Amino acid sequence: MANDSSSRERKVRGRKITTDREAKERRRAKKNLSRNGQRRVQGQKRTRNGDDGPLQNPSDVVPDPFVTTDQIEGLQGRINGWLDADQPVHLIGPTGCGKTALALSAAAQRDRPVVFLNGDEAVDTAALVGEHAGGERYKEDDQYVGGVHKQTEVVRERWVDNPLSVAAREGATLVYNEFSRSNPVAHNVLLSVFEEGVLERPGKRGDDRQIDVHPEFRAILTSNSVEYAGVHEPQDALLDRVVGVHVDFYDEETEREIVGAHVDLSPDRIEQLVAATRALREQLDIVVGTRAAITAAKGIAVFDGSDDEDIETDRLVDVFTDVLSPKVAGEGGVNDLRNDIESTL
Repeated sequence: MANDSSSRERKVRGRKITTDREAKERRRAKKNLSRNGQRRVQGQKRTRNGDDGPLQNPSDVVPDPFVTTDQIEGLQGRINGWLDADQPVHLIGPTGCGKTALALSAAAQRDRPVVFLNGDEAVDTAALVGEHAGGERYKEDDQYVGGVHKQTEVVRERWVDNPLSVAAREGATLVYNEFSRSNPVAHNVLLSVFEEGVLERPGKRGDDRQIDVHPEFRAILTSNSVEYAGVHEPQDALLDRVVGVHVDFYDEETEREIVGAHVDLSPDRIEQLVAATRALREQLDIVVGTRAAITAAKGIAVFDGSDDEDIETDRLVDVFTDVLSPKVAGEGGVNDLRNDIESTL
């Protein structure tokens, strides 16, 4: 009987050990699942300039609608020619002339991922290359056998790469829109990227502080001319490492195609609107861009629903005064603007 009792006790103890091990494995699996979930969330964490990360498919970045004419195709070919020569391209021109749309369309033609970044005063080096996004602290609780625990507290810093680092590492095309609105100090990191193919990430510790720039990485910068408010003059050392492509307003045929792609109006009305836009561009002291023509066309579509081929001059004056008045200050300035528009049209 004693032997039978001893045998039963060993079997019970064996089941207990097995149960403890199974519980430990379940806890370990649950802990690993939790860690993996945290990593996935961190990998999807939004950057300052992206939704679920800055990388975008090239087909997704082309503006819609976007028209191509001989003039636009010529500019696209010129930009991509310099990119094929491994030269960063700086598109310079007046506001509203279509620089951003042109940059995105040219980037998409490379059939590489695209990273888009808008410049402003808040962009610093960290916003470009990345930064520590807080630490993560968790405890590991190991139960070797019943009643014996070992707890270890782990603290790990979390680094989040921002657009420039992602583009340089993945070989994407960086479209840095309005880059001259950012403080030039933030752009010192671009010097080694363009010259030596190395990106330094200040604040990052360890062997991966530097990123070797992917051979397919390219950059397209856009900016308004230096006389615009809120625009910084880039450092000469950076300008010496890029090529400048000056973009002006498109020819009349291209502007008609662009306006017609955005607004459902008859060809005769679009022709009249574009002709008025170009006349005002010549006569006024303010910038009258293609964007202003599109906005005016939208206004005509709403405020003038007649079937007449021609738009009444008074209606054109009203619409263009509303579209362009934010560019002038004060009631007197608006009155003068209206008089200038009326005399021009």
